[in-house]
Amino acid sequence: MRLFSQRSADFSVLIILALFVCWYSWDSYHASSAVENLVLIAPIALVALALCLMELIRQFLARPLSSPKESLPETEGDLKSVLPIIALFTVYVLSLEKLGFDIATTLFVGLFLWIQKERRLIWLIGYSVAFGLLMSTFFAQMLPYPMPMSLLPTDY
Repeated sequence: MRLFSQRSADFSVLIILALFVCWYSWDSYHASSAVENLVLIAPIALVALALCLMELIRQFLARPLSSPKESLPETEGDLKSVLPIIALFTVYVLSLEKLGFDIATTLFVGLFLWIQKERRLIWLIGYSVAFGLLMSTFFAQMLPYPMPMSLLPTDY
C-alpha cells in the first residue's frame, strides 16, 4: 500500500527543503549580518531556492506517470552500494580534526572514487589531490576562522 504518490512525495520534499533553506538563512542573518558570516550561506541559499523553484515548475509542467510500474523497485544491491559511502563519509567527518581538512578531504575523494570503481591510478590520485588542495585553499581563504590542516599553513 502506498501512502503518497511519487509526485506528492517529491513536492513535499521540495517544500520542506525550501522552508529549511529559508529558516537557516533567516537564522544566520539574525545571528550575525556581517558579510563574513553570510559569504557562503547567502549564495548557496539563493542557488538552492532557485533549484527548488525550477524543479517545482518542472513538476507542474510534466505529465503524470502513466503507471506506477515505470519506477524501478529498490534492490538489495542499491543498499549495499550506499552503505560503504555512508561509512566513508562518517569516517571522513570524524577524522577532520585528527588528519586535517586537506588530507582528510583528499583521502575521502580518493577512496570514494575507488569505491565507485575508478581504477586509473593517475586519475584517482590526480583528481583527489587537486580537489583536496583546491577545497582546502578555498575554505582556508574564505572562512573567517582557522581550520585544522596538516599540510597547508593555518592558525589552528
